[in-house]
Amino acid sequence: MSALNPVSRRRFLHSTGAAGIGVALVGLADSAFAATGAAAASGTAASSSGTDDFATIRSQWATVIGGGTIDATNSVYDAAIASLNTEAASYLSLLASSPATQLFSDLALGSSSANVTSSFTRLETLALAYLTQGTNYTGSAAVLDAVVSGLDFMTAGPYAPGVKPYGNWWDWQIGSSQPLVDTANLVYSALSATQIAAYCASVDAFVPDPTQSLIVSTGTYYTSTGANRLDECRAVIIRGALAGDAAKVAQGVAGISPTLEFVTDGDGLYVDGSWIQHTYIAYTGTYGAIWFGDVVKLMNALAGTSYQISDPNVANVYFAATNAFAPVVYNGLMMDCVRGRAVARSTETDYTDAFAAARDILMLAPAATPALEFELKSKAKGWLLRSPYQVSANTSVASIAYAEQVLNDASIPAAPEPTGHTLFGSMGRAVHRRPGWGLAVSMSSDLVAYYETDGSSNLTGWHAGDGMAYLYLDSDNTQYNDAFWPTVDPYRLPGITASQLKLQNGEGGAYGAPRPANTWAGGATDGEFAALGQDLRGPWSTLVAKKAWFCLDDAIVCLGAGITCTDGTEVDSVIDSRNLGAAGTNTLTIDGVAQPTTAGWTQSLGDARWAHLDGHAGYVFPDGANLTALREARTGAWSAIDKGDAATELARNYVTLYADHGIDPADASYSYITMPNARPWQVAARAFDRGYLRILANTADQQGIEVPSLGVTAVNFYTAGGVGPVTVSAPACVLIRENRDGTATVCVSDPTRQATSLTVTWNRPVRSVTTAPASLASSSTGHRLELAFGDLTALAGFTLQTTVRLG
Repeated sequence: MSALNPVSRRRFLHSTGAAGIGVALVGLADSAFAATGAAAASGTAASSSGTDDFATIRSQWATVIGGGTIDATNSVYDAAIASLNTEAASYLSLLASSPATQLFSDLALGSSSANVTSSFTRLETLALAYLTQGTNYTGSAAVLDAVVSGLDFMTAGPYAPGVKPYGNWWDWQIGSSQPLVDTANLVYSALSATQIAAYCASVDAFVPDPTQSLIVSTGTYYTSTGANRLDECRAVIIRGALAGDAAKVAQGVAGISPTLEFVTDGDGLYVDGSWIQHTYIAYTGTYGAIWFGDVVKLMNALAGTSYQISDPNVANVYFAATNAFAPVVYNGLMMDCVRGRAVARSTETDYTDAFAAARDILMLAPAATPALEFELKSKAKGWLLRSPYQVSANTSVASIAYAEQVLNDASIPAAPEPTGHTLFGSMGRAVHRRPGWGLAVSMSSDLVAYYETDGSSNLTGWHAGDGMAYLYLDSDNTQYNDAFWPTVDPYRLPGITASQLKLQNGEGGAYGAPRPANTWAGGATDGEFAALGQDLRGPWSTLVAKKAWFCLDDAIVCLGAGITCTDGTEVDSVIDSRNLGAAGTNTLTIDGVAQPTTAGWTQSLGDARWAHLDGHAGYVFPDGANLTALREARTGAWSAIDKGDAATELARNYVTLYADHGIDPADASYSYITMPNARPWQVAARAFDRGYLRILANTADQQGIEVPSLGVTAVNFYTAGGVGPVTVSAPACVLIRENRDGTATVCVSDPTRQATSLTVTWNRPVRSVTTAPASLASSSTGHRLELAFGDLTALAGFTLQTTVRLG
């Protein structure tokens, strides 16, 4: 692994780098993990009977970050050990012979806070190379001396108390404090009390209170939240265990509790499974995963001590495993719609993030009930087996160790991908799963930003919140991890409606600043099907539009209406943009005619009825479409979207289908049906099946459909009114399913979160209401059904489901 670049340092600490590489408890290093007791006043690290809480925490933490004892002769560890050897050799060669101002010759200190963090993470890597069985440096006295001397140097100079922080606050409070205490924990038996006191003094100087985060420019603090809070608590707890400081361990543990609570705004975990960080960013896959990993690791480290986490809200961690993380992992891939700016990093992929989630779930599982333990292990095993990320290629010995436990356990079956729909209204995300495929939809609103940049990464992600639709297929697990983000056209992301108005890199500001003013973004679901909608406001554009997705059994019906713009540019609605890889020549068929497979081909096809892209999906256009088809070889480098990343030019082939609404459209619209994994004859049959779909409305006020064969009626009401058999008194989303047993479910939500009352009328004979939500104030049946709901403003867009017996 090469020297860290600043934009990837956070994930380095939490996944495959220093804090993730496993430790084998070899004989010569046993004392490093068995040393017990607080540092002695005499100046040497104390060793006692091994029964005190601090020794237990230190020992259990070493196992947590190392993975426990491994069999280094098992070939599954070969690549990880080789990687550790390579890193260690590189870092040893870069150690300054007589450090005066910097520890490593290529990491200048004094101006780059990222280099302070990188210096500490390299020391931890060297400590792990020293302790891990089977490396070239196992038990090397020279390596141990380099590690201890390096810690002394860093805490006496670049990271000493009194140094004024510069650069990024994260490096001072999290990026450096964590590898400092982790490394000290690993080489504990080689340290004197004086050294431990010095290391702890540095942590105290920069992380005096884990509930507070630093503003570097002013030197003031604000309340830390979410993953950042947990990261600081983690550093303080291990610092306390190193010094035998009960107050510090207690301070860190106390800081955890607020992060375990459900939140209703801002950063943290929501009751619908959403995870938000930086106030407005859907971040389950990265910041949420860091929070989850930190809690799980600390639960393991503190277990059996007087400091173990006893807050009853720890139950929410188990809830998060099944309701926040599991729904956004597909075949061992963490969905990009919840990975924020991490999508723009070549070193952090959807499969590495999902692998980390699997590891953390496996760490949590033994503490769960037997039934939940079985469920969690089964889920993780399924992800690991279906992931394109092979265990043997993982650079983390610790992660391999956890994975190996479940992969070699014949009593745990690999859970298949589930089916169903999960709606995360609080973060504008929805995940629809059917056999063989899954779809994720990304929406923005006044509560959820268009995208996130920090000024150096994810520089062209502007339109990711404009209704981007990520189609995952069992047969295609590389769609978004095969150089997708540096090569895709950022103005034609799949599913979006966007103006071609050119935007600047990082347009709109950093950390969730760019978000629209609209409130209608979300939908309603019965757990299997769903109606979704978005009142789209184009980023830094005059574009307005209404977009709807009706998620069904083998298809998604997509509608767009009220598409209006005065930017002086073309506006497109992208049906799909598929990455075919470096040499993909998949056949595109339109209305039964195969199109050219050569790159650089484009054609406007007028009123097309259907299209099919081999190996991916079919597309039906119920009202015809002014379709443009484009096949192109696109090039790009990661450095263009993430400063400091690889500058190598990459090339990928794409097929893009889009509806061209022309320049400055007024009240334009579209309609299409996406049929994942469908064969050409199935697509053609659907295109000519006039009885399959009835579009009830497709206007700026309402969008709705009926699918008689499924018993589905679904309408997005952006204003009060009536569509087909349904009338509402305020903006709402309604999904109705009639069942063969004479019952029906009526699902209602208020995506705007503004309805103080709502009445829904269904002009259909109904005999009785059999089940109803608590918020239903009254109902009437007979020739029609009327449901009157009370104040919905506090329900965060949740779906309210009523079951009725039809008349």
